[in-house]
Amino acid sequence: MNNALTVYRSIITETFSFLKETCTLEELYTRGIRLDKTGGMLLPVCRLHQDDAQMIALFSQWRRENDFAYPGRFQVTDAGTASWLRDKLLAVPDRILFLVQDAHGHNVGHIGFANCLNDEGLMEIDNVLRGVKEGNPGIMADALSCMVKWARTTLWPEGFYLRVLASNDHAVAFYRKLGLVETGRTPLRRIVSDAGSNLVPPAEGDTAAADDHFIRFSLAGEPSAAKAGQEMILTAGPSISQRESSYAYDAAKYGWNNQWSKYLSSFESAFAKYVGVKYALATSSGTGALHLSLAALGIGPGDEVIVPDITWVATANAVLYVGATPIFADIDRDTWLVDPASIEAKVTPRTKAIMVVHLYGHACDMDRIGAIARKHDLHIVEDAAPSIGAQYKGRHTGSFGSFACFSFQGAKLSVTGEGGMLLTNDDRLYERAYEIWNQGRNPGTFWIRTNGLKYKMSNVQAAIGLGQLERIDALVEAKRRIFRWYEEGLDGVPHLALCREPEETRSIYWMSSICLDESSPMSRDELAKHLKALNVDTRPVFPAISQYPIWPLRQPPLPVAKFVGDHAMNLPSGVCLSHEQVQYVCRCIREALSC
Repeated sequence: MNNALTVYRSIITETFSFLKETCTLEELYTRGIRLDKTGGMLLPVCRLHQDDAQMIALFSQWRRENDFAYPGRFQVTDAGTASWLRDKLLAVPDRILFLVQDAHGHNVGHIGFANCLNDEGLMEIDNVLRGVKEGNPGIMADALSCMVKWARTTLWPEGFYLRVLASNDHAVAFYRKLGLVETGRTPLRRIVSDAGSNLVPPAEGDTAAADDHFIRFSLAGEPSAAKAGQEMILTAGPSISQRESSYAYDAAKYGWNNQWSKYLSSFESAFAKYVGVKYALATSSGTGALHLSLAALGIGPGDEVIVPDITWVATANAVLYVGATPIFADIDRDTWLVDPASIEAKVTPRTKAIMVVHLYGHACDMDRIGAIARKHDLHIVEDAAPSIGAQYKGRHTGSFGSFACFSFQGAKLSVTGEGGMLLTNDDRLYERAYEIWNQGRNPGTFWIRTNGLKYKMSNVQAAIGLGQLERIDALVEAKRRIFRWYEEGLDGVPHLALCREPEETRSIYWMSSICLDESSPMSRDELAKHLKALNVDTRPVFPAISQYPIWPLRQPPLPVAKFVGDHAMNLPSGVCLSHEQVQYVCRCIREALSC
């Protein structure tokens, strides 16, 4: 089983279990799905409902009224419905059901998924039933659309399908109207016994005419969704599930006083365990984590820190914050990561640290960089801001340096709005960083022992971060799938090269990026302007930052960094992008560069 399928199966079971374990009304509404057009909600059927006699009676009523839509004909009782809810729904790991509520909170039907743990990564749309016929026009179409959109942007299946009896004319017409495509029919024969009447597939060799058929409909995208290109396709955007919403509500409502650090402590502990280090300290930003790392290392005026010439300005700004001087190193032409040979050439007696940047989710060559650091007795600080989940030779980025710093800014793969994390394996460095982070005070007192800083994350942010971290493997696979779509869609397009993961690494492809060659009929900026007119948002790769006028030591831009900074761009890479949107972007680029 490939890694993507393994992760998909895991996120299905974990998410469905999380929703079905809901046991209070307060939790229930934080874990619902809003209906976009009709103003209602989809609420997961869960433990809260298993002893709800009124709900069970309502389900029984709906099942009796709609028994024509099911292959089996059976006597419906409340006891049987309760057993079905407990044993055939809540206990089945790849099945979930949502109550459809209208804008006034009235239950009008249900809809769900089943049979999701298959080797194709497909989700079967199941139990689409409208129990209340009058009022709320369009609510079931809205429910189906929003449920599929939720699954596509939080679970990332390969597709959706459903089965319906051909004799159910109303349902067949409903699905065709929504744009679902018939992909097959299964003949069914009616079998009558003392237990009731059932439709089953005919026995092998049975050539008698079928009494009915199952029609299989497939759905690639979202029903009733705007076609790709009709709205701006953005470069970034997070996936927020009910897990983050539920945790954030709990932190906002109850995360004070004795519970002020409930999610902070959990987030720090879980993050350190995920990356594989001893200590994690949640910060208000990735920039703050970088500043703390250099301050804790004692780097200051007169010292030099080597920084890649292609990075976000915060990397080098952190060097200025402690009074040291950033020295810029060039990058590799293919990976855009800092070039170890350039690092070696920049080392002087004043050099105290190397700041490596795992740019756009690619992992740097930590063996060669580590050897340079050991040779010259230098610290390594990993700016791992955009690379949570990336790996170098099986180890996560963030586990190599004296310190490592991550960012959860809103465009990153894992978000808290703003926020960061400082990691280390060194007991002494952790204690020093903690003291500075804590305003330099003696813990538990107001006595200040040293000059400190205030770079703390809030408990509410940490709640969102914990929810994101618990889904991180699925988020990474979603990003990698988007890159594969770009590989397919841009194959053979002239004048461009995709930025790919280096050998012996596993990138998260936070940004899928291209670089144009010198013979391109359009410049990078001209292509960006052309795409923007077609509702495709892009952003230029960071320029060679040595060109900024803010540095105390002026340095000419490095040649490879200058070329990449002038010719490369990030394509739309938001984790919720659909295949149709990526295909549209690829068509636009192909048409522009093939002329």
